[in-house]
Amino acid sequence: MGWLADETGLDKTPANFVAMTPLSFLARAADVHAEQTAVVYKGTRRSYAQYHARVSRLASALTRAGVVSGDVVATLLPNIPAQAEAHFGVPATGAILNTINTRLDADTVGYIFDHGGAKVVLADTALLPLVADAIALMQGPAPMIIEVADREAGYQPSGAHLEYEDFLATGDPHAPWHMPRDEWESLALNYTSGTTGRPKGVVYHHRGAYLLAMGTAVTWAVGIRPVYLTIVPLFHCNGWCHTWMMPAVGGTVVCCRDITAKNIYDAIADEGVTHMGGAPIVLNSIINAKPGDRRDFDHIVEVYTAGAPPPAATLAAIEPLGFNVTQVYGLTETYGHVTECLWHARWDDLPQEERAAIKARTGVLMPFMEDISVHDEQGNPVPRDGATVGEIAIRGNSVMKGYYRNPKATEEAFKGGFFRSGDIAFQHPDGYIKITDRAKDIIISGGENVSSVEVEGALMHHPAVSLCAVVAKPDDKWGEVPCAFVELKEGAEADEAELITFARSRLAGFKTPKFVVFCELPKTSTGKVQKFELRVRAKAM
Repeated sequence: MGWLADETGLDKTPANFVAMTPLSFLARAADVHAEQTAVVYKGTRRSYAQYHARVSRLASALTRAGVVSGDVVATLLPNIPAQAEAHFGVPATGAILNTINTRLDADTVGYIFDHGGAKVVLADTALLPLVADAIALMQGPAPMIIEVADREAGYQPSGAHLEYEDFLATGDPHAPWHMPRDEWESLALNYTSGTTGRPKGVVYHHRGAYLLAMGTAVTWAVGIRPVYLTIVPLFHCNGWCHTWMMPAVGGTVVCCRDITAKNIYDAIADEGVTHMGGAPIVLNSIINAKPGDRRDFDHIVEVYTAGAPPPAATLAAIEPLGFNVTQVYGLTETYGHVTECLWHARWDDLPQEERAAIKARTGVLMPFMEDISVHDEQGNPVPRDGATVGEIAIRGNSVMKGYYRNPKATEEAFKGGFFRSGDIAFQHPDGYIKITDRAKDIIISGGENVSSVEVEGALMHHPAVSLCAVVAKPDDKWGEVPCAFVELKEGAEADEAELITFARSRLAGFKTPKFVVFCELPKTSTGKVQKFELRVRAKAM
């Protein structure tokens, strides 16, 4: 027996155990980085001392308005400073932050208000009609509305509700925060997209957000005082927890209300943006930006991309423009990204096409996660042979507490001691995961499995293609066949026969799309293509 066998008196005390919470990052930054620029938005620039004071005012004002620990405070806001402030100010009251997708319909927003039980909603002036329509459809009590008038974008208060700045004025900039006693306490409530039914409420805890933020700072190598551009909506996995992370490293958050190539280039050139995240569609907008929207800059911008596997052609095209792209992967249920395509020096000298193909991998687990692997239907890891497919299974600290008021769905999601992602993938011999499809997106043609991602990757190599999505079209002979929906680059031309021939030169015959439809692809607010809409269109063809 070693000396640790007798641990009498070695207990948790206030001196050696403090509940993990991302709130502590801003509390420290207000002291350590007091004069450092914390938030930038158009003409607005605020230091960490000012940021902390406004967050304290928000928390105090909410408390004075009747918000207590355990209440839900919702937001319907774009990526503006008030949304960043809410990420700290709401939990600083002990309440739970519910950031709602600003592009949802009134019926779904009303359902979320009801299901989550929002007591207060911070709503952008431009979204007040949506809020009013949603409240009219509610079954339960309506939330109190605090209107956020984004004057920097030209909006003025409507006069119908208490305005955000006036609300902050009722708060105390020196008010103490309600810090969690238990890091398992709920921090945020995020709703899934709900494309196949009502959205599910995903509950985050303080521990998971703290560890994902800290782990991201380490593995992304953000360093001290990075400049981060908020392209990922803060209503999507709380912006992958990046806004919670930035105070830990004294970073600057550059808010971006409207995600355009021009605004991205302007932010990089004018504010010295060093880091940003975004879906592959954002990368394509940068690649295909008009000459007048581009700006010169003399540094490399580090980019996390997620939402769909980025085509190798996209990765190959964006690097020469000054962007180093790393693919990451995750879900709402995992607070955002939990795997990364961690780069190795041994790949540096490979030909560009091979390097891009490696960068398109889903990657390996991040350091704050415990186990992410591919499992078969019996829950056993599949061989790492680069071919055998299964479902991505996830275990670690940044996995949700569960689905709010839905124990059946929670039990199903956690079957076998892992979170079951629903994503189909294989693992390379070096352990790197590669997604082949969502389970629902696999196309079964004549008994053969066709990966829509693979077909999309082949079509993206065509010089005229800006974006594409491949779905199953019912077929009397084959059961299903691949059908491609394609957006062309501005000014580019191609026809169906040309693209089918191009794809056939890169794919097996049964994987080649049998139909090509040219159109603007329907997308979510986070840049994901809404394949369920395309499946409906393909079925009706």
